[in-house]
Amino acid sequence: MAIILSFAVFIGAMILCILTGYTMVIALFIGLIAFIICGMKKGFKLGELVNMSRRGSKDALVVVKVLFTIGFITAVWRASGTIALFVYYGMRVITPNLFLIVTFLLACLLSYALGTSFGVAGTVGVIFMALARSGGVNPVITAAVVMSGIYFGDRGSPVSSSATLVAAITKTSLLDNVKRMAKTAIVPFFIALALYGVLSFANPIHGVDNTFMTSLQSEFNISLWCIIPALCMSVLPLLKVSVLHAMWASIISGMIISVSLEHMSFVSLIKGMFLGYVSEGNLGNIMNGGGLISMIEVVAIVAISSTYSGIFEGTQMLRGLQDKIGGLMNKVGRFPSMVIMSVITLSIFCNQTIATMMCNDIMKKLYKDSGATKEELALDMENSVILMAGMVPWTIACSVPLAFMQVGYEAVPLAVFLYLVPLCYGVQKKNKLIYVKTI
Repeated sequence: MAIILSFAVFIGAMILCILTGYTMVIALFIGLIAFIICGMKKGFKLGELVNMSRRGSKDALVVVKVLFTIGFITAVWRASGTIALFVYYGMRVITPNLFLIVTFLLACLLSYALGTSFGVAGTVGVIFMALARSGGVNPVITAAVVMSGIYFGDRGSPVSSSATLVAAITKTSLLDNVKRMAKTAIVPFFIALALYGVLSFANPIHGVDNTFMTSLQSEFNISLWCIIPALCMSVLPLLKVSVLHAMWASIISGMIISVSLEHMSFVSLIKGMFLGYVSEGNLGNIMNGGGLISMIEVVAIVAISSTYSGIFEGTQMLRGLQDKIGGLMNKVGRFPSMVIMSVITLSIFCNQTIATMMCNDIMKKLYKDSGATKEELALDMENSVILMAGMVPWTIACSVPLAFMQVGYEAVPLAVFLYLVPLCYGVQKKNKLIYVKTI
């Protein structure tokens, strides 16, 4: 009964924060207190529970370091014109029948380079939605295409915060996980591309407003030098350079370009890296943002959520739930059970990060006991809870990007990449076409 009451308090706090607009960090603190009290009811001392939470938080240290570095990247890529370069040349290749195809591919490319769904939805998503509305393209279809594209990178990029989190909590290699995710994304990607190709020809754009192109050229020096930060992130990991070192190479090269090519003062650049980039032209509503400050709430969520893992593991308070899920797993298999758990945790906690932590806490022992590797656990979570967060209408992962693009939840059914990955992966796994092992 104590564990049920603790979860009720936690869920109630989450709902209240969502309805009032307060940060989820508050709900997480309330939940932490509730679970500590629950542990004390089970006979554990306060000091023991604090030590358990401290052990759990160790998993967050690597993630926090990467998240803050990602914050620097999101600002530097704005300042250096890297994002502007992709958008500029992406818009130049647009022809009436290719609008949705270009939108999808550019969203995939930038989300993979930046590893963020929100950042791309708030830049490329906003830009292409404006073009769609002015050019007579269905905005709902356009938003769905963007949603598919932004979660291509949010799931499978080496600089994705979600990929970093999954690697940390499952104690697996981030780059090896990325390779596995790439393999299981090939079929869904080309199916989505084919579908959006058909829709693109059926919904051609009737004209492109060149005003935005002019604004980009006036505010940024659109040079091929601007692609260097992106090349650092995409090429160096392939050469066995650690992700963190590749990220800093991207940051340093972006800083050099920002000062030398974009003529940004060093003081303004450093300020932007911490507090977020601020446009000096008329592109502020699209280009502003990023910086270390943009990652503080996410870092706090990850840090506090990780303390739950230590408490749950140390007190065994999830044992009853794990027994029930174990019975389900024996009937339907590991991945279908993970999908069901993903839907439940996302529906309750409305947050991709928290749902991921909960899925790991509940499922990792069941996977181990059933003979699965930790690599399989990581891939199953990447192909379920990470993507399905964009499918549940009331989760932040779904509602925020749609709010950026000013469309409703009717766009979700056409965001086909989000559910093609779980479907294709589930079929392949059922037919024994996928064998997850350490690379």
